[in-house]
Amino acid sequence: MVQAASLQTRIEELFARKADQFDEEYFQAFDELKAALNQGCIRASEPTPAGWKVNTWVKKGILLGFRIGRVVEMPVTGFTFCDKHTFPLKQIPLEQAVRVVPGGSSVRDGCYIGKGVTLMPPMYINVGAYVDEGTMIDSHALVGSCAQIGKRVHLSAGTQVGGVLEPVGSFPVIVEDDVLVGGNCGIYEGTLVGQGAVLAAGTILTGSTPVYDLVQGKVYRGEGEKPLVIPPRAVVVPGARAVAAQRGRDWGLSLYTPVIVKYRDAKTDEAVRLEELLR
Repeated sequence: MVQAASLQTRIEELFARKADQFDEEYFQAFDELKAALNQGCIRASEPTPAGWKVNTWVKKGILLGFRIGRVVEMPVTGFTFCDKHTFPLKQIPLEQAVRVVPGGSSVRDGCYIGKGVTLMPPMYINVGAYVDEGTMIDSHALVGSCAQIGKRVHLSAGTQVGGVLEPVGSFPVIVEDDVLVGGNCGIYEGTLVGQGAVLAAGTILTGSTPVYDLVQGKVYRGEGEKPLVIPPRAVVVPGARAVAAQRGRDWGLSLYTPVIVKYRDAKTDEAVRLEELLR
């Protein structure tokens, strides 16, 4: 069992050093962190009664792994890749019942993949990510560094979930349980998508993009260190808002903005249930 407090102290101390030579102490601490990330017992961000907590020391540990790693050849089924030796491909045991469908997907070591996850080719999951049970990562989808993906989420084809390693205190991308993300969506740094939300195809969310809620009559924004939060069960679609100032108004221009058009109802739930047939 990993002693998180002790490991945190060691990681932060090693990260603060300005060494250019790395002894066994570095590799042992990093290997312990990576093993804990693989098991899901330590996370880059975790839910608490007060909300999501960012564990900056975990990001420091991942960055330390890049610092101490050396570039080596990594032959895989006839192909040769070159990467830091501290980040090989993740080994997923059969008893996890994870479907890794053939066709060019990669999962980097140091991330958690829950039971019953389906990985459709080609997709990529980066270090520090957490993908919970029953989730589907569809073709050409990315789960970036330290992104947190809940249970029974569907990331449809072409979805990009951004990764956040630096600055280490930045809020990672979080997608809570039972979220349906349509094709070619982008969810980037400083964004939290609440439980059961639905993102229509082509929706782009960032911490600095305002989201207009037509139902509640509110505007949601990320402010400072606080993320953009999409409310639970919101249905978000791509929209536009008129430019009201200067030449933009004269030229009749509009800017992209996501819009909440409704909250999930029985009809929406029935459409989402159809996704379960694919798993």
